Amino acid sequence: MPARKAKATWLGDLKGGNGQMSFGGRFEQPFSFSTRFENGNGSNPEELIGGALAGCFSMALSADLGRAGFTPKRIQSEADVWIEKVEAGFRITKIDLKTQAEVPGIDQAKFLQIAEGTKKGCPVATALAAVTINLDARLG
Repeated sequence: MPARKAKATWLGDLKGGNGQMSFGGRFEQPFSFSTRFENGNGSNPEELIGGALAGCFSMALSADLGRAGFTPKRIQSEADVWIEKVEAGFRITKIDLKTQAEVPGIDQAKFLQIAEGTKKGCPVATALAAVTINLDARLG
């Protein structure tokens, strides 16, 4: 498999500077102190981590459901990534991963069992093993 590429350029000091992140050459997003630690317009690394986790988890859950004999019609996932100031500086302290799926023929208990297994095996989730990932998985 090919390496997936991203790059970032930062200009200036921390609070007054700004940067640009590029993903696979397909799209770019500006970022700044304000977009990362306040509510400024633009993106930030944590949103991108959340998007990567939500996308990976949705695909992996589809595969795991298929292996268990269920064919999902729709899986929608979102991730809230929390960055907080701690003694050692800023750290991603937790991720709240929420997924809602339409899966004919499955009950909530079986769905949750499969989703929990997916959380343990999803490539992006395993890369984020140092962070607590809370899963809320529902049918609907």
